[in-house]
Amino acid sequence: MKILVHVCCAPCFTYPNESLAEKGHDVTAFFYNPNIHPYMEYKNRRTTLEQYAQIKKTKVIYNNEYDLENYLRGALAAGERCRFCYECRLNKTAKTAHELGFDAFTTTLLISPFQKHEMLAQVGKKAADEHGVEFYYEDFRVGYRKSREISKDMGLYMQKYCGCIFSEKERYLKPETHKL
Repeated sequence: MKILVHVCCAPCFTYPNESLAEKGHDVTAFFYNPNIHPYMEYKNRRTTLEQYAQIKKTKVIYNNEYDLENYLRGALAAGERCRFCYECRLNKTAKTAHELGFDAFTTTLLISPFQKHEMLAQVGKKAADEHGVEFYYEDFRVGYRKSREISKDMGLYMQKYCGCIFSEKERYLKPETHKL
């Protein structure tokens, strides 16, 4: 099967790429992430994917739309920011997969134990129905530790949060306690 894989970052792509290729699939990565903030984080993730793809001779489609303003407006208006983020990226992936004649699409977000897995599966299925291309579901979480090992061995940049400004805030901003 010819599969377009939405890639959030190279470390999360390592295991799914290997797993899908071992199963005989023709894998192409798709980098589209208007959620990633700040811009230097976005650039680091893209550069790391470029390095990985060169080493592994992997095909990658880079969608260079970095429409942070529309992403932020949508995430704030949506109420469920993660759902909005998944919909934004998986709809773009499904649309691209359909337009370019792929049999299916999937996402590396399915490797993370920190993502909302069931929500991802629902959003992926809905995007598949809307764009007329199959959503390839696989629980890649079994390869999470292996992906970290591969990434360390390859010297790949590994981020410490999902990429969005909200996640960055939750990770680094510790509530202050006021003493009276």
